Amino acid sequence: MKNIDFTSPRAAARPFTPKLADFVEQPLYSDVWADTDLAPRDRSLITIACLVALNHANELPAHLRRGVENGLTQTELSAVITHLAFYAGFPAAITASAYANATFSNDENNAQ
Repeated sequence: MKNIDFTSPRAAARPFTPKLADFVEQPLYSDVWADTDLAPRDRSLITIACLVALNHANELPAHLRRGVENGLTQTELSAVITHLAFYAGFPAAITASAYANATFSNDENNAQ
C-alpha cells in the first residue's frame, strides 16, 4: 500500500474521489469558512475539537496548521487538546497530542 501524505488529506483523496475534493473547495472553503458569522480562528477551534472528539487524527495535521494560520498558538492548541481529554476521552487526546507534536516538530525541522 502506498503511503498517504496527510499534509493535505484533500489532495491525497482527489485522485480517487475528485468530486468529493471539489466539495471541500466549493462550498466548504468558499462559503462555509468564508462566512463572517464566525471568525476563522473560532472555526479552527471548533474543527480541531471535532476532529479530536471523533478520533479523526489523520485530518489533524492540516487543521492544526490552518489553526495556527488563523491565529491560534501552539499553547492554545495544547490547552484545547488537554481540555478535550475530559470530554472526548484520554485516548483521543493522547492521540491528538502525538499528532500535534509530530506536526509541529516536522514543521520546525522543515523550517531549518
